[in-house]
Amino acid sequence: MPILFQNNFQHAFPRVNELQVSKTAEFLLALAGRSDAELSILLVDDQHIAELNKTWRRKSGPTNVLSFSLTEGEDLTRAGNLLGDIVISVDTAAREARKERISVHQRLNVLLVHGLLHLLGYDHEKSDSEAERMFRKERELLLELKRKRREEMIRLAVNVDHVATLRQARGISEPDPVLAAGICELAGAEGIVVHLREDRRHIQDRDVLILRQTVKTKLNLEMGATQEIIKFALKLKPDMVTLVPEKRQELTTEGGLNVAGQKKKLKNVISQMNDSGIPVSLFIDPDSRQIEASHNIGATFVEIHTGRYSDATSEEETEQEFELIVAAAEEAYEAGLRVNAGHGLNYVNTTRVASLDTIEELSIGHAVMARAIFVGLDQAVREMLGLMM
Repeated sequence: MPILFQNNFQHAFPRVNELQVSKTAEFLLALAGRSDAELSILLVDDQHIAELNKTWRRKSGPTNVLSFSLTEGEDLTRAGNLLGDIVISVDTAAREARKERISVHQRLNVLLVHGLLHLLGYDHEKSDSEAERMFRKERELLLELKRKRREEMIRLAVNVDHVATLRQARGISEPDPVLAAGICELAGAEGIVVHLREDRRHIQDRDVLILRQTVKTKLNLEMGATQEIIKFALKLKPDMVTLVPEKRQELTTEGGLNVAGQKKKLKNVISQMNDSGIPVSLFIDPDSRQIEASHNIGATFVEIHTGRYSDATSEEETEQEFELIVAAAEEAYEAGLRVNAGHGLNYVNTTRVASLDTIEELSIGHAVMARAIFVGLDQAVREMLGLMM
């Protein structure tokens, strides 16, 4: 195995997705033409890396990354498979991530690239020209990582509930959410989301039945775990269902599902859906307890509730809520769950969430429909997709 990974970072936060870091390192080795190389990665805290920094570089205090080559002074083409060690301080990476307004794993990727290039013979401290050469190579590798993420991960699913809300306000037949769904797909959306509420306040049975026949990408049926809607879903067989909490008085879904508090009931629903070949996602707050419960009862997906992040009124609150989303997505991913996210995302706050490699899909509705009033639905979807790239 080319990647030897050891995580000595013992703090509870931020959590590190070890599998993701290892896969990133393998991809980088392949890009560098060294897939056969053996690379050691060690994650530590500031205290540990400060000790290494003092011992080996005669410098005080922590640094972000250190590289220890096993081929120092040798011809790299004749050095065999042993490449060396990369040591990264997660403490420092987390501080730098907050400053740059990116996720900890995005910062870890940068440090991993930097450390690897040192092992491959690049050295920005030799001269200005060498520093420029190393900078160009770093940028090249990071762009390849970003391109890989785009190809494999993030998708946009558009919720068309608000088209039905406008229709129901007049009690007539337009605007039609079925037509809106078709426009969204033609504009590049890779999924359509509808919430069939128990009180039928917006989406109607007719809408969902026609969408099941016309949606070409993926139909995601949001629903409460009530017997009537469960029977409807089992007969409809959407591409997936997302179980959400539902209150008659709420304007929109106000929070995540309390999976831990109703495991028996939800496990039964998941079992019924799985028996019919319908994957189940659970809409949950970014909370470890809910993630563990979702995994234990057999959910395929979780959809991380981004409402508190979207509604944050200060920079500090925004950062705190974003880091909770990052940690939850990483934890769910590492537990083997597939991860989506949504609620309240708009044209200002979506890009950061879309950059998280662990999230496959964002569900966005209100912001797209509000933007569509001014620029048209096709353009509104394309603009959102542009922000997610």
